[in-house]
Amino acid sequence: MILVYKNQKTAAECRLLIREDEFDRVFYGRDRKDKLLTIAWNRGKTQTVHIDGVGYDFPGNSILCLMVNQSFHFTQPDEIVAWQFNRDFYCIENHDREVSCVGFLFYGSSQMMFIELNREQLDKIGLLQQVFEEEFEAIDNIQEDMLRMLLKRLIIIITRIAKSQFIDVALTDSKLNIIRQYNLLVEHHYKTEHGVKFYAEQLNRSPKTLANLFALYNHKSPLAVIQERVFLEAKRLLIYTDKSSKEVAYELGFEDVGYFSNFFKKMASIAPTAFRKSKAEFITTNQPT
Repeated sequence: MILVYKNQKTAAECRLLIREDEFDRVFYGRDRKDKLLTIAWNRGKTQTVHIDGVGYDFPGNSILCLMVNQSFHFTQPDEIVAWQFNRDFYCIENHDREVSCVGFLFYGSSQMMFIELNREQLDKIGLLQQVFEEEFEAIDNIQEDMLRMLLKRLIIIITRIAKSQFIDVALTDSKLNIIRQYNLLVEHHYKTEHGVKFYAEQLNRSPKTLANLFALYNHKSPLAVIQERVFLEAKRLLIYTDKSSKEVAYELGFEDVGYFSNFFKKMASIAPTAFRKSKAEFITTNQPT
């Protein structure tokens, strides 16, 4: 079942997908214009989700948040309940004070965050799903406001659960906010700014302060966050587009294709051309057409 709300005047869109036989996205392909954030809830047993050509175990009774530009495919889509919404329906960047999820649930590190739900949390999300279903059927002049309010509640609940599972107690909200701002800045500037100094200046912090904060968060350095984001986009472009290594290098801010090749080989232990060739068969086999 797919429930959809769409405002034809503003292009605001919100969807609820419940145990559909087909549910996937190919961002660098047919779904390029379908710019929807996704909250996926696996209500069945552990299954595999392929994200940008990489397979991950998606535990049962857990939630995964997916970005607009991530291509994904679930091996058991009929076990998935998913909420999707676009920027026109609810812009998480503009309303971050309400939900505090930017740079954490969304626009965070390249590491996949599978958020496990206990019995109480499962019941809470389940009840919220039922209210969503009722509001999708209630067509009136406050429907959009009601759906948006429910979406905010859903995001807040998931953010709280994720913080309890992934954030060290020593990392206060004020410190976490700096990390979240850093992650968002990287998302906006990774194609042109590859050094920590730029981001530190934008946040009025020293590179050393940022390094200490990230050590509390996930032991990944600020520089590694930038490099992994650049590497992730390089992989996407090599897998899903026909752009040459030279074109990919220039798009990601490398003036010299040789330097890009060395960077990619350091990150992947394989050259860009060899990586593309090795992934071509996998994508053909595992991604729907």
